[in-house]
Amino acid sequence: MGDSGDRAWPTPDRREGGADSAPHARLASAVDEWAAAIVTNDAARVAAFMADEWVIVSESGITDRDAFLSLVASGRLTHSAMEAITPPRIRVHGHTAVVTARITNTAHYGGRRFDADEWTTDVFVERDGHWRCVLSHITPAAAPPTDS
Repeated sequence: MGDSGDRAWPTPDRREGGADSAPHARLASAVDEWAAAIVTNDAARVAAFMADEWVIVSESGITDRDAFLSLVASGRLTHSAMEAITPPRIRVHGHTAVVTARITNTAHYGGRRFDADEWTTDVFVERDGHWRCVLSHITPAAAPPTDS
């Protein structure tokens, strides 16, 4: 039932009549820039991509924006790598968008290194001409099946 990520994603949704793909392109750019910001470990730069009400949902529960940014600002949480394994699947629904991709990253937290391979889903809202993430959800990617 899982998706290995080894296939090309469908083309992005387009508006009726072959309208522009500007929202798709702006979101794809924002996702790339946000990943680059995370690797800088600069809390202010990371925050620029997040709405005030942003939360992340992971296996440990819900973490709000202030708690996450506090960890980054203190240096207790750092990232040294963040790479997309699949192209983002972007679906725009008016002023809301859902972006899903498989991501690998290397983080350091509490003096320990964590290498993650995750499926991420981010929900963005467009406000004042800018896309800001309001929700991130991460799910560990399943290990590839082994031949027995």
